[in-house]
Amino acid sequence: MIRVLLVDDQELMRMGFRMVLDAQEDLEVVGEAGNGEDAVELAGELRPDVVLMDVRMPVLDGVEATRRIVAADAAKVLVMTTFDLDEYALSALRSGASGFLLKDTPPENLVSAVRSVASGDAVVSPSVTKRLLDRFLGEGGGELRDAAVLDALTEREREVLVLVAKGLSNTEIAGKLFLSEATVKTHLGRILSKLDLRDRVQAVVLAYETGLVKPGEA
Repeated sequence: MIRVLLVDDQELMRMGFRMVLDAQEDLEVVGEAGNGEDAVELAGELRPDVVLMDVRMPVLDGVEATRRIVAADAAKVLVMTTFDLDEYALSALRSGASGFLLKDTPPENLVSAVRSVASGDAVVSPSVTKRLLDRFLGEGGGELRDAAVLDALTEREREVLVLVAKGLSNTEIAGKLFLSEATVKTHLGRILSKLDLRDRVQAVVLAYETGLVKPGEA
């Protein structure tokens, strides 16, 4: 059973999410919170598998709540946002969220996303993450982190990371580098391990922050 904590300042929104999730045999909503502060407290008490987190809330926003929950290793966080180019969503990703979905996402996609996050995967498509990074991270220009952190990677791992950051799926990367998809997954796993990253989303963010990939590159 995958245990879910719902966090949104709109009760009707929480009710809608609860109806969708509780209808699944393998999903259970174990609590609700209307602001980030309550979310942090409940995540610590309930230890859910996934927190479905709104980003724009009173008292404490979803970005800081995400940072605290992830830092405490209390749960994985899936951010819900109204706009697909939302600076709050990017900030939440950089704070450790495992991805984000639009609030009007179809119910089946929401259910699939919760399951994916619970299993340790990121649910933001690489292309959507790239749009966010192009829009917000790239506006400041320059490198935000020392590229020396990438020295731990082999040349092949760097190639894989570049393609991940450019929005290619594992299947597309395999075709481009003439590798099997299983080999691509192995390389990605090693990249995450060496760079101490939680998931694919954080790998994309790091690629941009170190200048490995520049905003707007195809």
